[in-house]
Amino acid sequence: MSGQEKVVYITGGSRGIGRATAYRLAGPGTVVVINHYDPDAAAAEETLAGLRQRGAEAEAQYFSVADPAAVQEHLGGAIERYGRLDVLVNNAGITRDALSLRMKEADWDLVLGVNLKGVFNCSQVAAKAMIRQHAGRIVNVASVSGVMGNVGQANYAASKAGVIGLTKTLARELASRQVTVNAVAPGFIETDMTRAMPPKAVEATMALIPLGRAGMPEDVAEAIAFLTSEAAAYITGQVIHVNGGMYM
Repeated sequence: MSGQEKVVYITGGSRGIGRATAYRLAGPGTVVVINHYDPDAAAAEETLAGLRQRGAEAEAQYFSVADPAAVQEHLGGAIERYGRLDVLVNNAGITRDALSLRMKEADWDLVLGVNLKGVFNCSQVAAKAMIRQHAGRIVNVASVSGVMGNVGQANYAASKAGVIGLTKTLARELASRQVTVNAVAPGFIETDMTRAMPPKAVEATMALIPLGRAGMPEDVAEAIAFLTSEAAAYITGQVIHVNGGMYM
C-alpha cells in the first residue's frame, strides 16, 4: 500500500448488486474488499477474479454482518490493514417471506438481524475511521418494499424501512465530519433473489413498472457509484430510487 489507494468495502459483494457495484468501483489504485456469507466460496472467487482483471487489489471475507464481533474483526481488521476506508456499501440482505400471520419469529429476527442490524454494525465500525479521516461515503441498499410495503414481506419491508431511517440519522450525525450517508432503493432487479420468485409474482410485479422491464444490477451500481463520487459531495441523507417508475 502506498497510502494513495482508494479503499472500498462492500457487504454481500459476491453476487448480484454487490458484485456489479464492486466491478463498477474497481480499477487501478483501488482496493475492493467484499464480504459474503455464501455456503461456498465459488461466487466470491469469481468476483475476486473479475476485480483483479479490472486492476484492483481484491479481498473476500466470510462472515455474517449480523454478528458485531465478526464485523469488528473483519471490517475493522481491513481498515487497520489498509490504513483507511473511503467507501462502505451496505448491500448484504436476505429474505424469508411469509404472510404476517404465519411468519415465524426466527425468520423475523434473522431478516432484521442481517438487513438492518448488519447495516448498523458495519456503519458503526466504518464511521469511526471516516470521522478520523474527515472524509468518507456510506451507501446503504434499501428497497422499494421499504417505502411501499409488500405482501408477504413484513420482515423485509420493515428492515428496509429501518435502513432508510438509519441512513437519515447517520447522515445528520456524520455530516460535520464531511462523511455522507445515502441510500439507494432498488425496485425489481434481476438477481438470484428475484429469480427465485414464482412466475405469477414476477408477472404481477412487472405490471407495476412503467418502464416495462426489470432492472439490472448494473442500474443500481451506477447510482451507487454516483453517490460515492466527488460529484455527489453535497448530497447526504437522500434515498435514490432505482425502480423503473414502480414508485414515484
